[in-house]
Amino acid sequence: MNKRWYMITLVGKDRPGIVAHVTHALYEGGCHLGETSMMRLGTSFTMMMMVQYAGTAKALQKVLQGEAESLDLHLHIDSIEGGLHHHHQPDVRISIYGADRPGIVAHATGALTEAGLDILDLTSDVGGTEDTPIYIVHIEGRANEGAVVLQSALDIIKKEGVETQLTPIDTLVG
Repeated sequence: MNKRWYMITLVGKDRPGIVAHVTHALYEGGCHLGETSMMRLGTSFTMMMMVQYAGTAKALQKVLQGEAESLDLHLHIDSIEGGLHHHHQPDVRISIYGADRPGIVAHATGALTEAGLDILDLTSDVGGTEDTPIYIVHIEGRANEGAVVLQSALDIIKKEGVETQLTPIDTLVG
């Protein structure tokens, strides 16, 4: 039987054992994991997994439904192309810190995209205090037009009261 690729997304309140229970159900159901991303956001936990499975999306839903319900997780499944072994190595890391306000991520990522950044990974957090929150953004990506062009975009963003840092990533190992 021809195996297909699916993107599984699960979201729910964080608790111990989610990864163990979900991956065990997938293993028992005859699934093969590809790339995954699993993280805690606030008090919630989210998982995105590329899964190879010989059955239909409906059959895959049945493989996970029991665990999803017992862990009170929202489950979503999409059919996708596999696309494994096409990992892009980042060559820059960018950090942005500023007073938490609407649009900080949209404006920064828009300016960086226009300057040739291909965003491969983005994480953000809110630090500081409830009265004086600070928004923190960490981005890894590829500087398609070079780091100098990205730095120019960051210099413009800095004028809006945020701190930025661009660090090249040495992708040559050994």
